[in-house]
Amino acid sequence: MDGITFDIPLFLFATFAGAFVAGLSGFAFGLVAASLWLYILSPVQSATLIIAFGLPVQGYSVWKLRRALDWRKLWPFIAGAAIGVPAGVTLLTWSDPRGVRIAVGIILILYSLYAFFRPALKFSGGGRASDAAVGFLGGALGGLTGLAGIVVTIWCNLRGWPKDVQRTVFQPVAVAIFLTSALWLGAKGTVTAETAKLFVMGLPCLLAGTWLGLKLFGRIDEATFRKIVLALLFVSGVTLLL
Repeated sequence: MDGITFDIPLFLFATFAGAFVAGLSGFAFGLVAASLWLYILSPVQSATLIIAFGLPVQGYSVWKLRRALDWRKLWPFIAGAAIGVPAGVTLLTWSDPRGVRIAVGIILILYSLYAFFRPALKFSGGGRASDAAVGFLGGALGGLTGLAGIVVTIWCNLRGWPKDVQRTVFQPVAVAIFLTSALWLGAKGTVTAETAKLFVMGLPCLLAGTWLGLKLFGRIDEATFRKIVLALLFVSGVTLLL
């Protein structure tokens, strides 16, 4: 961060914007924040801060929804994700991350466009094994690209669950993915003193954005929530292709 006068306000704005979107939709903090962070931070700093900020953003939101959590529904996703994250990180050692991001980006764009212009899709099948497989794929994608919760978000949308139920599933799974990723990052020694200072500096903006997003979430209906999720999935796909 060379131009402090410009960089600090930009960093704080990106942090607030990412937290607001995450509070409203339940995901996409990293997508929004990193789109600006990468102009002023290194990729390693950006990835570390996405994980570090992602935990309190998702954790606070999960805490607000804690009374609605159904652990019998959640545990297959979390168990699968806990295995998937190390698998995704391992893939980075021999696969082409750029190729993976392009493939995932195309899938996200095609799915979001189809679902947006067609009636709401509903898939009533599956069970705990399917949920665990989805959790594994979500964890692997999170470890490989940093997009925690995208796969589980799509799965919840396909199941046609109400917006409150969707959030009580994909947000706790995102917390599990972020926590596992944080442990891997810590083990590799990527957390520097400068990154820690940025984290402390951005916390007030993070909390304010999350609070405002959650307040607005309580005022939107099912149809609006579905459109917001699909729009963010589309933007996620486009971003992965850039």
